[in-house]
Amino acid sequence: MSANKEIPKRWGLTITLVLFVFAVMIAAFIISGVIAFILHTSGILDFPIREMPNKPDGNPLSALFLLICLCILLGTTITAFFSNIALKPIRKVIDATHKVAKGDFSVRVDLKGIHELEDLSQSFNRMAQELSSIEALRSDFVNNFSHEFKTPIVSVRGFAKLLKDGNLTEDEKCEYLDIIISESERLAQLSTNALSLSKYESVEIISDTEPIRLDEQIRKVIVLTEPKWSAKEIHMNVEMDEITFDGNGDLLQQIWLNLLDNAITFSAKGGSIHISLAKSTEGTRFVIQDTGIGMDDATTTRVFDKFFQGDVSHAKSGNGLGLTIVKRIVELCDGTIEVQSELGKGSTFIVFLPDGTNV
Repeated sequence: MSANKEIPKRWGLTITLVLFVFAVMIAAFIISGVIAFILHTSGILDFPIREMPNKPDGNPLSALFLLICLCILLGTTITAFFSNIALKPIRKVIDATHKVAKGDFSVRVDLKGIHELEDLSQSFNRMAQELSSIEALRSDFVNNFSHEFKTPIVSVRGFAKLLKDGNLTEDEKCEYLDIIISESERLAQLSTNALSLSKYESVEIISDTEPIRLDEQIRKVIVLTEPKWSAKEIHMNVEMDEITFDGNGDLLQQIWLNLLDNAITFSAKGGSIHISLAKSTEGTRFVIQDTGIGMDDATTTRVFDKFFQGDVSHAKSGNGLGLTIVKRIVELCDGTIEVQSELGKGSTFIVFLPDGTNV
């Protein structure tokens, strides 16, 4: 049933053009015939008519030549007239494309009639909508990223000036130096995330794979982030099977590190984080669940979008790139990632890596 419906859609424009050319030919032939008949009856043009013995034959070649010229002239005129009408939808798309090229992503086209033109208008509108969304995200990102960069730079500059002025106690010097080190590390992390995302987006196939014990790798990530979750007195609950996966260790570590860092960041003091890693018949399933602030539905649907930050008040550190990086790496190994969250009740991220894929 669907195949039968697809045929007219696929051939709609072709059939329309064929009918158009055929109609022009018929119209040109009929009009030329009528004109020739009028000229003949008025005596201006004499056709050879052998059925009338008393009428002398005219010149058949000149009459045929004149008829052909009339057909060509009329056919060209009719085609030019109707082509102007037929090309109107295409001109609308061209004009809309020029507007989009100039940065106006609000433009939309509405073409009706031929299936291909309807599909073209729908595709164009989807493209304009996607570009509009990307532009909005880019604008938000520029504002947020500029703020994220400016804040530590101003902080480093301010405390460096205080250190240069002198008249400070040793405790004050140590405190200011710790702040400068912390802000410098924050800047380095921002730069690293931006470069990592740019790198991963241009990659389609990952090489340098080797067998990796995922459970051991995740434990190392937990130890690596221990100062951060210990400072917030977060209880870590870990349940992992022994799983060996053929992949790229550096990229896989980015998944666990970003997800764990995200869970720690948005968990309250004294909260808990549950991590599980299990093997199934189809692949590997990693789950990280926190008891943090959670997300509303609007944030959940956009949490993996590039540049998106759910916490626009900057109450939490972040730059809207960590989860985007995670999603990109998971996609590179044909895996999936999903999030379940409720505002005030924490979030759960689930990563599935199918067997037989390398990352």
